[in-house]
Amino acid sequence: MNNLAGRVALVTGGGRDVGAAISKALAEAGAAVAVNYHSSKDEAEAVVAQIKQAGGKAKAYGADIADLEAVRSMVAGVKSDFGGLDILVNNAGLVLRKRFNETTPADWHKQIDTCLYGAIHCCHAAAPLLEASGRGRIISIMGDSSRVGESGLAIAAAARAGTIALMKSLAREMGRSGTTANSIALGLIESAHDKGWVEANRDKLVKAYAIRRLGQPSDVAPMVALLASDAGSWITGQVLSISGGFSMV
Repeated sequence: MNNLAGRVALVTGGGRDVGAAISKALAEAGAAVAVNYHSSKDEAEAVVAQIKQAGGKAKAYGADIADLEAVRSMVAGVKSDFGGLDILVNNAGLVLRKRFNETTPADWHKQIDTCLYGAIHCCHAAAPLLEASGRGRIISIMGDSSRVGESGLAIAAAARAGTIALMKSLAREMGRSGTTANSIALGLIESAHDKGWVEANRDKLVKAYAIRRLGQPSDVAPMVALLASDAGSWITGQVLSISGGFSMV
């Protein structure tokens, strides 16, 4: 159902945790995958190697998505290497957990520059290629705090809420070209957090979920593959929660 043969995908933060699972799932469905990284080059190269070993096509691209020129250069490289771009997954993010009154302007800028401006940069650079594709897909990954709020995550939640509004607006603006834009809001993905902290708080954390377990990258990747495919061609402007029942709004 999720046949992506002949399509090209760019996954930001694609070398680790949820991003790695998404990169592999899109490649398994047939897409050539550009695996973006900022500081995790070895992990990104490992994901590329795994995709190639399984018979797929992939390449790692280093770029700080907070830097517009770096993003433009990356997207130009993807076009040169693979011939175009059909799928953009905005997965990379930066979250600093602090009480709001303890945060500083430096904290604000780091998170907003990556979580919100990063998505804006990637969408702006990719939009002409996605619209030219005729079946463009934009999928933004974020924490569920963007919808329901969370103590200690005010800045990251605000930045990601801005990304939700960006997706809804681009869904309306770019829909006539066949391009869809959606958000996926996640509950706590176990592998994306410090193992010691998760273990120390596991019982408390699990009780917050209707399905009594924490999330795994494998819970997220199938939905991304569906939205990227023709099966998701009439789903746009939506916020889909993959959260084990953490929130139900």
